[in-house]
Amino acid sequence: MRVLLISSNRSEIYMRTIPLGLGCVASALRQAGHEVQILDLMGIADVSKSLSGAVRQLRPDAVGISLRNIDDQNMRSPRLFLGEAKEIIEQVRCLSPAPIILGGAGYSIFPEAALERSGADMGVCGEGEETFRLVLERMERKEPLAGLPGLYLKGKGLQGARVFVKDLDRLPLPGSDILSLAQGEATLPVQTRRGCPLGCIYCSTASIEGRAVRRRSPKKVVEWIARWAEEDVRQLYLVDNTFNLPPSYAKDLCRELADASCGVSWRSIVYPFGMDEDLAALMAEAGCVEASLGFESGCERILKISKKRFRPPDVARARALLGRSGIRCMGFLLLGGPGETRDSVKESLAFADSLDLDALKITIGLRIYPQTPLALQAVKEGVVEAGDDLLFPRFYMAAGLENWVRETVYSYAEGRPNWIVDR
Repeated sequence: MRVLLISSNRSEIYMRTIPLGLGCVASALRQAGHEVQILDLMGIADVSKSLSGAVRQLRPDAVGISLRNIDDQNMRSPRLFLGEAKEIIEQVRCLSPAPIILGGAGYSIFPEAALERSGADMGVCGEGEETFRLVLERMERKEPLAGLPGLYLKGKGLQGARVFVKDLDRLPLPGSDILSLAQGEATLPVQTRRGCPLGCIYCSTASIEGRAVRRRSPKKVVEWIARWAEEDVRQLYLVDNTFNLPPSYAKDLCRELADASCGVSWRSIVYPFGMDEDLAALMAEAGCVEASLGFESGCERILKISKKRFRPPDVARARALLGRSGIRCMGFLLLGGPGETRDSVKESLAFADSLDLDALKITIGLRIYPQTPLALQAVKEGVVEAGDDLLFPRFYMAAGLENWVRETVYSYAEGRPNWIVDR
């Protein structure tokens, strides 16, 4: 079958993103014998013209549309991206009778609500490689779609329980059509693991990837990286939520990458607990130039409420270890959550300042996602109602703090040019 896959994301929040998940789906469908074309709308000036050209050229039997983000998580003036996706769907409808299938991380958090409001025919919640392939298989055979795992049909709900692929090595990595976008200044995303068991109260990762950690073999990941290094792709972003967990896997990956001598540099996201001197040194040897420390708060009480498994001394130690290995550090603060007070905000700002970070990103207010402890807490406190549609951005802010937090953070940031604050 002929399949057109469209990345609807047009927002560059802090960096240009390459649709890694869509590339994975494309490779899986090609492996199954389908003809696949990818259309990335990032940076496209005339969307209508691009859609028309792609549809007329391919004449697709199915169209997949990836919804990477639901909104920009900005509490003061949130931008909802679902409307943009809906416009794309309406245009495709005018060009082709092919069924339209939604997917992507943003879609997977709100599968039923997003499907209903988008106007698409169906949606794949979670990993798309297997279910999208099964959808096409059923379509070819003219068989009903009932029972397919993670598939939502408009007006009919979930067809079958989600299934998480345990052996990621049997799922192909993206091919050259999507990775060619990483040429030049763009950064190639690499995901070696899926799933997160940590359970932070506000996090939506479990809704997208599940709680069980599943890994690709370091050897296969590095072989894939080496292939693209030969094509002059030099900048990578290892997008695993917790690069350093488990440490044994991270060390094996770094050793493979160092031995391959690909000449790449990369960034990663590090959990403040579980860093040691050997891992920091191996990361640097393998080409890591920057690590993001998502410590969110410098107050031990807030960290406990947020279900973090580290404390401020762990953050300071991780930052010191990375710094000694020559790795730049970016930190993240998330202010205004449950239990937050003026004193805890001041403590967090002072703690962040003490770390001497290369950059600090501060977010004010927590986006409330369904099926999270934060959502339950928000209902309990009357911030939202139990039946509220969280597809439209709702935020948690500790009572009476919002204006004060903003004024205080802006005041701190004025003398610190490396602090980035949500406006």
